Amino acid sequence: MLATRIRRRWKSVALTTAAVLVGLTTPTLTATPAAATTTAYDSTYYKNAIGKTGTSLKSSLHTIISDQTKLSYSSVWNALKVTDQDPNNSNNVILLYSGISRSKSLNGGDVGDWNREHVWAKSHGDFGTSTGPGTDLHHLRPEDVQVNSIRGNKDFDNGGSSFTNSGGSLTDSDSFEPRDAVKGDVARMILYMAVRYEGDDSWPDLEPNNSTSNGSAPYHGRLSVLKQWHEQDPPSAFEERRNDVIYNSYQHNRNPFIDHPEWVEAIW
Repeated sequence: MLATRIRRRWKSVALTTAAVLVGLTTPTLTATPAAATTTAYDSTYYKNAIGKTGTSLKSSLHTIISDQTKLSYSSVWNALKVTDQDPNNSNNVILLYSGISRSKSLNGGDVGDWNREHVWAKSHGDFGTSTGPGTDLHHLRPEDVQVNSIRGNKDFDNGGSSFTNSGGSLTDSDSFEPRDAVKGDVARMILYMAVRYEGDDSWPDLEPNNSTSNGSAPYHGRLSVLKQWHEQDPPSAFEERRNDVIYNSYQHNRNPFIDHPEWVEAIW
């Protein structure tokens, strides 16, 4: 009798569990938001931003990072040879999208050369290569001439097809997806530009949005995807070193989203 009751109870539990599981959808895995961080710059460089969120944080960071030394476009060549130096070969630079290590001397405009890629496409706001957003090292990176042309001025999004020297990057008719190792780098460069250039210094007010057809408007997409990339690919040692070199040797300003990844969610 006892054995019969136990079997009946087990059958009831099994049927109830099965009923709950019917139609169950496995949850989509999402990246964990960046935890709060502290840096050596919090009591000095970032002191007026600490503890703030939203528009107040964005405004404070804008004021902080707008105090910078500006470079000419020609001087960007030599700066990139330092900021993007291959840690395993001091004669080379690492190309952003393709991940290729290429000789520093092969900078130029011919096939096989690397040139100056504007991660925030310069046509998105029509700022060109004039001193200002067009020469800001925090979003200028070395890239293969042909890969740079393939990326063009496309917004960033997931999906697409591979191409020569892609390094894992993908592209389609209206968007570009960088290789996994630099997805977060790209996101933090775009968001830096959106905080640095707010339309109060003769340059356009640059802002991220969720479009992949921004054209010449001063917007860059897609924000929702960029935020995912930022969480999935935290700042690397290469990216942190780059931020330090720009701060110490060239522009004397920092990308706050490398130092404080949690500020992305605090603003957007």
